Order: sequence, then structure tokens, then C-alpha cells
Amino acid sequence: MDRRELAGFLRSRRERITPADVGLPAGGRRRTPGLRREEVAQLAFISTEYYTRLEQARAPRPSREVLTGVARALRLSDAERDHLHHLAGAPPGPPPGPPREVRQSILDLLDRLPQAAAVVLSATYEVIAWNDLAAALMEDFSALPRRDRNLLRRAFLTGWSGAAPPYGLAESAEFARNAASHLRATAARYPDDPEVAELVRDLLAGSEEFGRLWASHDVCALPDLCKSFHHPLVGRITVNCDVLDIADRDQRVVIYTAAPGSPSAEALRLLSVVGTQRMDVPG
Repeated sequence: MDRRELAGFLRSRRERITPADVGLPAGGRRRTPGLRREEVAQLAFISTEYYTRLEQARAPRPSREVLTGVARALRLSDAERDHLHHLAGAPPGPPPGPPREVRQSILDLLDRLPQAAAVVLSATYEVIAWNDLAAALMEDFSALPRRDRNLLRRAFLTGWSGAAPPYGLAESAEFARNAASHLRATAARYPDDPEVAELVRDLLAGSEEFGRLWASHDVCALPDLCKSFHHPLVGRITVNCDVLDIADRDQRVVIYTAAPGSPSAEALRLLSVVGTQRMDVPG
């Protein structure tokens, strides 16, 4: 435990946060910027005396529970949380669960891709952000409850065999194999997350195919460079599939584009005009 470095780190993080950032009244005039020590202690559910000793490099090694409370009170990023644990001589455990909050810059990126369908997937294959063209090509995710936005649940628990798969995705077997591999790795990264555990249990209970793929213990999936969709309005659309990893959030941006001048590009152009309007299947 590096008490001096820990004390300096805590002071620097405390001084950058205003009372308004954490929902506290500003109160009277403050001699130093940021929160007071007693305010951090209150937010972390520890005594002011103990927190003060931490900042004075006089406290014994804090427990993981104390470090978790302090990290939450100081609004530390994942990297800062890990650094805090290392300074305290208590290497951090696994993160609490797959992040679902999407950075505003990523949301802005989706809006700036009018000729590409783009979605953001969490580590569990939940669609957590999308643009209008993705809604037109795949499905209007805003009309679905959160549970039904998970592509793994749709792939394995709604029945792709012998019928058109959800979202019109043609290469269902390849998608299923790769998705199961990704989920195996995700479960290892988040062993204590109840939502990840529930998803695996539901898939094992409801899909023999997933059970076979899960039993293979594969964790390396080949990238899907090309996909095809069967769309009720414009027919078959073949698109290139590019994936951008957002490493600090354990998320992926999946971007579907068509070759310029191809029939699929024209189909996407039509869908970009239609947007998320209700589309009837031709009789």
C-alpha cells in the first residue's frame, strides 16, 4: 500500500468534483475547490475521521468495500477505480457488469452516418443504441422492451430454424456461432454479474443449439465481413459489416454499408428515406 500516493490521488479527485455534481447544496463559501472531506465520507458511507486519515496517509489499508464506496463517491472512471485499488494494495476484482451507457460522441457518430445502418452492442449483444437506418433495416428497437433488444435471445430463443430469422438476417448459423463465442468470453469477464448469468441460464434452458455451442468452449470468433438481410420491402440486401471496438466501455459499434452503385446500396437509400415508418409486407 502506497499511503502517500493514495492520499494525493484522493485529494486530487475530491477537488475536481463540485457539490452540484453529486446533488449536494453548495452551502457557504469554500476555502478549497471541490467537495469537503465530510461530504465524500457521507457519500461513501464511511466516517469522516477515517476518510481524513486516508488523505493524511495515516490510515490502515482500506477494505474493498471502503474502496468501492470511495470510488463511487468520487465518480471515478474504470481506470481510476483500478488505480485506486492498486495504490491501496488491493487489486481490483472484476467490473460489476457490462456497461450500457453509450458516450455522447458515439451517439453523434451514429447520426452522422445517414447512408449506413449502425448499432451499438453491449458485451451481451444487447442493442443499446442505433440510428434510423438500422431501425428501418433491422427493427424499430424503440418499440421493444429492453429484454427483447438482446440479439442472443432473439437468435436462440425465438426460433430461426426453418423460418426467416429475426431482423431478416440470412446467415443465422454463422451469427449464432460467433455470438456464443463472444458470450463465453463475456461471462468470464463478468463472473459476478446477475444479468450475464441469467442470460446464459435462459439460453442453455431454451436452446439445444446454444447448449452445443456453449459446450465447445470456443472464445475466438471470426469477424463477419459480409451479411445479408431479407427485408420485406426491398428484398435481399447484402452489406459489408465493420465493427469498431469501444475498449473502455466493452461495447462495439456495428456498421452496415453497401457497395457503391450496387442494388443493395439503392435499397439502403430507399430505406433511409422510409426511415422508421411502418412498412407493410407486400401481399
